[in-house]
Amino acid sequence: MYTDEEGRLAVRIARDVVERKVSGGVWSRQDAFSYEVPPKFHEKRGAFVTLNTYPAGELRGCIGYPYPILPLVETLIQSAINAATRDPRFFPLSPKELDSVVVEVSLLTPPVVLKAVTPKEKLDAVEVGVHGLIIEKGPYKGLLLPQVPVEWGWDVREFFEETCRKAGLPGNAWKEADTEISTFTAEIFKEKTPGGEVVREGLKR
Repeated sequence: MYTDEEGRLAVRIARDVVERKVSGGVWSRQDAFSYEVPPKFHEKRGAFVTLNTYPAGELRGCIGYPYPILPLVETLIQSAINAATRDPRFFPLSPKELDSVVVEVSLLTPPVVLKAVTPKEKLDAVEVGVHGLIIEKGPYKGLLLPQVPVEWGWDVREFFEETCRKAGLPGNAWKEADTEISTFTAEIFKEKTPGGEVVREGLKR
């Protein structure tokens, strides 16, 4: 869906937003139009922005929009702001940390509800390194990006279980008939060094 150049642009926008926000910038919806972007970036698309420490590679913030409800450029802006300042797992990023985090952007396909019925069918329908998962049951909802099980070395069953736990559900809730499971894919682009070269991340193992 995205060229390497478009991926680099997405990461550069996210980096610019993080730096400006952390340095005290004020943002409005109109700021999305200040970027020169291809038409595709004005289409509604889902995306996540992830911040990792450098060089340790530890998570420092990750927030996004799984569903295509905003134009991509706005999705990137809001996700970057939220990853840097509103991830409830972390304190807001400080200016002194800007040179020690790398920015990663995941550009998503729209989630599709899994039609599989039996546990085996569900496991067979998901491929580690290709699919992301959204698991919902009642008021509980959890999402894990495709890169997460690869980074942790999980197999597909563990991927389902950990997504359930992310949702606040028991690990085996994915087997239950009233649990809704959706899948999506992502193209991932990331900085090799803070503010440095942007590369496409290959996941499939």
